[in-house]
Amino acid sequence: MRLKDKVAIITGGTFGIGESTVRLFAREGAKVVIAARSVDKGTKLANEIKEEGGEALFVRTDVSKEEDVINLVKQTVDTYGKLDIMFANAGIGDMQDLADCTLEEWNRTISVDLTGVFLCNKHAIQEMEKNGGGSIINCASILGHVGQVSVSAYAAAKGGVVNMTRAAAVTYANRGIRVNAVCPGYIDTPILDDTPKEVLDSLVSMVPAKRLGKPEEVANCVLFLASDESSFVTGANLLVDGGYTAQ
Repeated sequence: MRLKDKVAIITGGTFGIGESTVRLFAREGAKVVIAARSVDKGTKLANEIKEEGGEALFVRTDVSKEEDVINLVKQTVDTYGKLDIMFANAGIGDMQDLADCTLEEWNRTISVDLTGVFLCNKHAIQEMEKNGGGSIINCASILGHVGQVSVSAYAAAKGGVVNMTRAAAVTYANRGIRVNAVCPGYIDTPILDDTPKEVLDSLVSMVPAKRLGKPEEVANCVLFLASDESSFVTGANLLVDGGYTAQ
């Protein structure tokens, strides 16, 4: 087991990439802490992990609220004694032209997709420094590297995550804390549920692999970055996009 006896927080852990990562980490021996806003989904997933022989805790969390993130880390340490891994995955999407995006819509996206990642990094690092190190993985996006029509706030947030990851990595590398990011392309998750079919078909046509990615394919990359197999990897932004940004 690649994460035996490790304690891992996964935010946005009740669907898509987050849920796939929760299930994979549990199979690999981690004690998983599921952070999300849905109590019903989070409790159900934690119970399923326990029924399968794993260890899991659900903590209701809105990552845009610092008091929630502080409580998340505290409950994790109170329950399991430490924090080894933080996957700052929680995020929301937007489909707004810049000129049509209201300040309220802008702030909502930034508060979750960028400020939420900052808060998770901040409080994870404070705890990891007490224990001599850890691994942080941030969920960025290909849209932190390239542009796309009508995703101004989301692209701004993910670009911030990409460079925040680099800055944190070089700051904390000599303290045993690794900070990396995964940058998914177009993945078949609920975040695409409201995307019109013709738009999805157009996106898939631009992916060299000619398909959407699967949440498990991103989770496998998160597992690598969380594990000791990536012990000399920090500051990386791992593109998981079927070749989209390579063309």
